[in-house]
Amino acid sequence: MNRPPEAPANPGPSAPSEKRVTVPDLRAARSAGRRIVMLTAYDYPTARILEAAGVDVLLVGDSLGNNVLGYETTLPVTMEEMLHHTRAVTRAARRSLVVSDMPYMSYQTGRRDAIRNAGRFLKEAGAAAVKIEGGRKRAALVRSLLDAEIPVMGHIGLTPQSVHLMGGYRVQGKRIDQARALVEDAVALEEAGAFSLVLEGMPESVGRAITESVGIPTIGIGAGRYCDGQVLVLHDLLGRGRFRPRRRSTPRRSPWRRRAGRVPAHGPGRRRCR
Repeated sequence: MNRPPEAPANPGPSAPSEKRVTVPDLRAARSAGRRIVMLTAYDYPTARILEAAGVDVLLVGDSLGNNVLGYETTLPVTMEEMLHHTRAVTRAARRSLVVSDMPYMSYQTGRRDAIRNAGRFLKEAGAAAVKIEGGRKRAALVRSLLDAEIPVMGHIGLTPQSVHLMGGYRVQGKRIDQARALVEDAVALEEAGAFSLVLEGMPESVGRAITESVGIPTIGIGAGRYCDGQVLVLHDLLGRGRFRPRRRSTPRRSPWRRRAGRVPAHGPGRRRCR
């Protein structure tokens, strides 16, 4: 007697696709109207968690200087430190696109140095692309890196490696002339061959104008909702970084507020264990 076929087991939540995310995939995501998710990762276990969550791009940012190595800025971060952390992330990444920041003075000292250092991220550390800061003045360098088969993500607006030149971490593009310059920077980088742009620390209207002016994906961090994707420093997202997002306070008259102003550890409506 033939038994009826058994119902398939419940597979649970769908796992992220095992197909590796590529540079052309990010371009296609913009064309399809799909938002891009990018988060920083500095080590193997974090990269595994973020990849399992379906994050499209893992950025090994030089922000590891502030968040992992205890530096005041990103400026002291070295090539060897960036390569070390990139290797850890790429060992975990089977699907996500891994992009590595080029640290300060690894590409500002000339074309030959820039190509050699960028190539190390792909050849020795397994990254798929590099990210460099700066607008029109980096266009020639972007072309040189592409000639060496190295994909480049641009970064304009608030560029942390220019912290001293900017006088601190200040929002860029507030004035009309500054906003126009940022749009021109974005267009120049696209024409040079950058496959995407990080837009950091600018008014939402400027982020929108840039996104509408270019055909490559824009990924915002403090640039408003009109970008094609968003990136965050993981430590900030988890409330463990130096940037602390605002939190809604507990109502003053809550019966569950302690005298010190905190909610009891055992929570409302539950009996304390004895």
